[in-house]
Amino acid sequence: MSIHSCILPDEKVFADFRQQCLSSDNWVNKYDNSGMQVWVEIPAKKGKPGPRVHKIKCTMPITDVSAATMYDVLHDSKYRKEWDPAMLESFDIARLSANADVGYYSWHCPKPMASRDVVSLRSWQVKDDEYVIVNFSVKHPKYPPGKKLVRAVSILTGYLIQATGPNSCKFTYLSQADPKGSLPKVVVNAATKMLAPKVMRSVHKAGQNYPEWKAQNTPDHKPWLYPEQNTLPMMDPAELAIQRADSLENVDVTSKDDDAQESEDST
Repeated sequence: MSIHSCILPDEKVFADFRQQCLSSDNWVNKYDNSGMQVWVEIPAKKGKPGPRVHKIKCTMPITDVSAATMYDVLHDSKYRKEWDPAMLESFDIARLSANADVGYYSWHCPKPMASRDVVSLRSWQVKDDEYVIVNFSVKHPKYPPGKKLVRAVSILTGYLIQATGPNSCKFTYLSQADPKGSLPKVVVNAATKMLAPKVMRSVHKAGQNYPEWKAQNTPDHKPWLYPEQNTLPMMDPAELAIQRADSLENVDVTSKDDDAQESEDST
């Protein structure tokens, strides 16, 4: 069973994601500075064309924040407003199971790019001292692509956080995402490799500041750890469908009511 045969990730999906995070086979290092590394996946067989949008992963040793805290940071949607300057809007839509939900996120892109949004299914798993979050784009009947934002596609995105001590961890981010629009894929791939380290540093700083913030903001409320605290409405996963990148190829991005979009589509 896999993502493509069942909308909710199963044990195989989590195991495969973990293996990709830890493997160095078919990955080439593109950045290495102060322990932070960025890797890009390459085709398994010579002569075989790779995907149009690269799969990348970024690893970072964290020596002053626990794995549990970094995991909380990634889940806490209210805290994200404090540390993510690119975010336009973010909210959870519904629960799918005790460890899965569906949500909406939109973000501001630097000119000449238009702003993007995504609807994604997120699922998580905690085992011993390892924390895993995976997400991918889905079609939600009440949240179709709009007119003002370009609907991006997360083919697979997630995090593996491994405790290395009581207040330290190894943090891995893996993503294959298509921002859509008219940007050449070579530009998308190059920009992703440059932006990944910046995003990782922002998340690390958010982890450093989270305990103080959380102590003043419903400190005992963590529905990602305690499902009984979750007040989101339940939704049947069968109402969702995987959002494939090719199904958005014909979206008329020139109709977006955004001056930046016009600039992007003219390049």
